[in-house]
Amino acid sequence: MASASGRYIIIFNGEVYNYEEIRAELGTAAWRGHSDTEVMLAAIERWGLDGAVRRFVGMFAFALWDSLDQRLHLVRDRIGIKPLYYGMIGGSFTFASELKALKVFPGFQSVIDRDTLAAYMRCAYVPAPYSIYKGIYQLPAGHILTLNSAEASPVLRAYWVAADIARHGVESRLQGSDEEIIDQLHEKLADAVRLRMIADVPLGAFLSGGIDSSAVVALMQAQSSRPVKTFTIGFHEDVYNEATHARKIADHLGTDHTELFVTAQDALDIVPLLPSMYDEPFADSSQIPTHLVAKLARRHVTVALSGDGGDELFGGYSRYTFVNSLWNALKRIPAPAAKSAAKLMRMASSAIIDGAMSKLPVSERFRNSPGQKLHRLAGHLIAHDPAEIYLRAISSWPDPSVLVPGSNEHKVVQQAIENFRAMPTAAEMGMLTDLSNYLPDDILVKVDRASMAVGLEARVPLLDHRVVEFAWRLPLQFKIRKGTTKWVLRQLLYRSVPAELVERPKMGFGVPIDLWLRGPLRAWAEDLLSPENLGRHGFFAVKLIRQKWEEHVLGACNWQYLLWPVLMFQAWIAQETSVSRQHPENGITLLPQRATR
Repeated sequence: MASASGRYIIIFNGEVYNYEEIRAELGTAAWRGHSDTEVMLAAIERWGLDGAVRRFVGMFAFALWDSLDQRLHLVRDRIGIKPLYYGMIGGSFTFASELKALKVFPGFQSVIDRDTLAAYMRCAYVPAPYSIYKGIYQLPAGHILTLNSAEASPVLRAYWVAADIARHGVESRLQGSDEEIIDQLHEKLADAVRLRMIADVPLGAFLSGGIDSSAVVALMQAQSSRPVKTFTIGFHEDVYNEATHARKIADHLGTDHTELFVTAQDALDIVPLLPSMYDEPFADSSQIPTHLVAKLARRHVTVALSGDGGDELFGGYSRYTFVNSLWNALKRIPAPAAKSAAKLMRMASSAIIDGAMSKLPVSERFRNSPGQKLHRLAGHLIAHDPAEIYLRAISSWPDPSVLVPGSNEHKVVQQAIENFRAMPTAAEMGMLTDLSNYLPDDILVKVDRASMAVGLEARVPLLDHRVVEFAWRLPLQFKIRKGTTKWVLRQLLYRSVPAELVERPKMGFGVPIDLWLRGPLRAWAEDLLSPENLGRHGFFAVKLIRQKWEEHVLGACNWQYLLWPVLMFQAWIAQETSVSRQHPENGITLLPQRATR
C-alpha cells in the first residue's frame, strides 16, 4: 500500500490493534478505507517512522520504502510475535516473513551454518539473530533495519529493548496494596484483551485450563455479550491430559467449548508436516498439540487468543524458584561433596528410578520421568553460580560441541544470561533471559507457525508491550510468593474462577514423545537415526546419538529431550535434500559438509 502522498510504500504482516485511536489522533479527513495499514502510513508521514512505531500496539513485521530518501526500512514488533528474515542472495538484499520465500530467490544456496546448528541443539530452537542458513538472519524483536543504498551494509537499531524495560522496571517498582496492584493489572489486561477481540471475523480462544489461558478467557467472557468460543485438546495418557480441567473452567465461565482427544496416530500424521511448517529445525514437542488445537479452532473461528507469555512475565516456570533454592543449598555444601552426590545420583539408570518411584505413594507430578529429572539435577550440582545452573536448566544438549564436532556454537543464550546477571534475583535473571530469547524464538515461533499453517490468526494479549512493562515494575513478591508462582495473575483469575478449579500441579502443553518414540513413532525415528542417515551430511557424532537412541528404546533412559532436536533436524534436512533434487530450477543446492566421525 502507498501512503497518501506517495512517499512511502509498505508491505505489512500483522495487526496494529489501536489503529482506531491513532486514526482519531491523526484527524485526517481524506481516509480511503478502514484498514490499520492506511493508518500506519499516515502515522509515519505525520510522526516519522520511529515516532509512529512507538505508538503502535500490536504484532507486526513490515517493510517500508521511503521513495524520497531512497531508503528501505524493515521493522519487527517489540516482542517478536511476527517473523522477519533478511540476507544477501546473489548480490541482492532480500527479505521475507518465511525462509521458504528466500529459498526460491535466484542464487540461493542452502549452506547450513554449523555454529547455528550447535546453538539449536542446545536450545531446541534457532536463536535470533541467526537462521539455520549462513548469511540469512532474523531481524531481532523491537528492531528497525535500515538500508541506505544498494551498496551499503544494513544498519540495525533498537526502538524497544526488553533488558532496558526490565532494568527500568526494577528501578521504579510499583507501590500499593495487594488489591490495588491486582486492580491495576486487571485494568491493563482487560484493555489488552479488548483490543484483541476487535475483529470482523469469528473469534475464539485456546483454553488449556491453566492460569494464563483461563485468565484470558475470563477477561474475554466478561467483555462479551455471547459465549466465547473456546478450544482444547486432550490426550488419552492421563499424565499429559488437561482437557478435563479445561472443561470445568469452560463450564464455570459459560463458554461455547469444543474439545478433541488426540492419539499417537494424530501426532504421527502431523510429524511429516513439521519441517515445511517451521522452515528450519524446531524441536519444542508441544508444536504438535499446538498445531492440533489451532487446526481444531480453525474449523470454527479465524482468530484465536492465547495465554502465551504468562510464565515469562509472572514467574510461572518452576526453574525460576529452582535456581534460587538450589544455589542457596549449594553455597552451604563443599564442592567435593556436591560432586560425590552427583556421581551417586547417576549410578542408577533412569528406568530403575522411574520403576522405584512408581511403587511409592507419591503424587502424579513426581511420576513423570523422575529418573531423568534426578539425572539433570546431578548435572546442576557441579555448577559454580546461578547463571550456570540456569543455563544447564534450559539446555537440551549441555555441550553441543560434542554432538556437532567442529562447531563454534553461537552463544546467544549464554551471552544473554551473562548480561542479565545484574538483575536483583536469579529468578528475574531467568525471566529476562526467557523474555529475550525463549519466548520470541521458541514459544512465539511455535504459535505463529502452527496457527498460520491452518490460516488461523493467533493473538497474545499477555504480551501487549504495556502489560510487559507493567509486569517488570512488579516487586518479585507479586510474581512468586511463598512458593506460589504467578501469584498476582492467580488473584486476578480468582475473581472469576474458584481457586479449586485451577490449583493443580503445572503440566505444560506437553505430549508423550518418550512413549511414542518407543511405540508408533519408533520406525520413523529409527530410519532418521540410522547410522547412514546420521552420517550422510557429516554434522553429527553418530555413535553418541546411536547410544542415546538405543538406551531410550530399551527404556534404560528417557532421552526424548536430547533425541527430539536431532529428529527434527534430520526430518528437516531430509525434506531439504528432497526439494533440492526435485526442483533444481529454484537454485537450491545443499552444499556438502566435511565429514565427521
